[in-house]
Amino acid sequence: MYRKLGLYSFLMIFLIGCNSHKATPINISELTITQIHDAFKNGNYTSESLVKEYIKRIKEYDSGINSVSIINPNAITIAKKLDEEFLNTNTLRPLHGIPIIIKDNINTKNLPTTGGALALKDFIPQENAFVIDKLVDAGAIIIAKSNMAEWAFSAMHTESSTKGTTRNPYNLDYVPAGSSGGTAAAVASNFGTIGLGTDTGNSIRGPSSHNSLVGFRTTLGLISREGIIPLFLRNDVVGPMGRTVEDATRLLEVMTGVDPKDEITSYSEGKTFKNYTQFLDKNGLKGARIGVLRELSEDKVDLEIKTLFEKAIVDLDSLGSIIVDPFVVPNFAELRKNQWCSEFKKDVEAYLATYVKNDTIKTIEDIIRIGSTSEYARNNLLSASKKFTRWGDAKEKCFDAYKDPRRIAFREAIEKAMDSLKLDAIIYPTWNNKPARIDFFEKEYLGDNNQIIAPHTGQPAFTVPMGFTKGNLPAGIQFLGRMYAEPTLIKLVYSYEQGTLHRKEPKLKATK
Repeated sequence: MYRKLGLYSFLMIFLIGCNSHKATPINISELTITQIHDAFKNGNYTSESLVKEYIKRIKEYDSGINSVSIINPNAITIAKKLDEEFLNTNTLRPLHGIPIIIKDNINTKNLPTTGGALALKDFIPQENAFVIDKLVDAGAIIIAKSNMAEWAFSAMHTESSTKGTTRNPYNLDYVPAGSSGGTAAAVASNFGTIGLGTDTGNSIRGPSSHNSLVGFRTTLGLISREGIIPLFLRNDVVGPMGRTVEDATRLLEVMTGVDPKDEITSYSEGKTFKNYTQFLDKNGLKGARIGVLRELSEDKVDLEIKTLFEKAIVDLDSLGSIIVDPFVVPNFAELRKNQWCSEFKKDVEAYLATYVKNDTIKTIEDIIRIGSTSEYARNNLLSASKKFTRWGDAKEKCFDAYKDPRRIAFREAIEKAMDSLKLDAIIYPTWNNKPARIDFFEKEYLGDNNQIIAPHTGQPAFTVPMGFTKGNLPAGIQFLGRMYAEPTLIKLVYSYEQGTLHRKEPKLKATK
């Protein structure tokens, strides 16, 4: 048998066998994709042993945080097959053997996709979402699905009828934000190597900021949303949430591409790169022109957040940036108005018809009839069943970011102002206030800057850690760029991350 396998495979089997008998467990704390792949190549451990260690950690620490909705019962089997593949080919796929946390509104074959709702608590998709197929093809292992704000309604907190409330691992009395709070808390707690969230207005960047993570809201059109339970499809994106810019970039790199089932991705044709990791430049801030959007950063800002943000500006300057302060968008206050449209009813009913195909769950009225344990979700469902128009006093019809006159005007004003000053990006705190306490989340929901620009203009906006306030509560800084300027943003946020190293893991207490 060993002759057929070859010398390399024989040595790998020997090393794996030896490793499996080691008493010392793998230290999965803050592991990156590169470190894991180096360990595979060196025979330090296998994907199987890595997955087992993550599952062990979830079981040991998550009951107090409540971030994971289900552990994939097939994760270990998948890992074994990937280990066998590596033994036979001596080749690692881009995400080979990497355990990933998936938000519970993204279709995963053979695993529940509930959106946190009772109406879908037994729904198991027949096929993966487009992006999940891409991740699986790249070798990723779905280790778990994560809790979320029910139907993705809440930017404030993460509460579902299927799993309950998720807590912030840095301080359990506080929210992890929403709606991708489960993914954020799980990745921050090292329950998976990296995670996937969705963002309608806040839901990647807010939870990432609250959990000392990197979160990428990419250009609207860069990544397919096919097979994802929508909130407002005209704004929805799916994107990476990770502990490092490099890991988030590796995930982004795999997911881009035109998908005929999501028409908006046709706009990305000819604007994407096969290799986004080439833009990971530690010196990426040297000579970069960065605008400070004071109209957001000074809006009822918490003093501790302001202090962190001002320090971030100093750091950007010391890392070689040219700071343009303030950066002003003419007529910004007026342009930002009347951008939201309520299209949940239309979008969710299209999802139910396409994927769920259940005669008893066809309409939003069916969802309301089945019910919810969350008062917040119930109120939003009732509101969404009645609203079909643009919010505010404008009467125009609602379109996507490439056709809606209001959205286009907002974007063009920002990019024109950036062009006039030759800016590479603009910055502001991801949130102007600290995370809210769970028991007072509606009253203390303050300072969310994520809802204002990117979801409407379609521009990419990346958040990275910028430090901690009292109570061990993380804060983030956001970099916003031009359409399809992911390469520029990757360069800038990687350089800032590497120059400041604000990320630190939470101190968890075992509950079992």
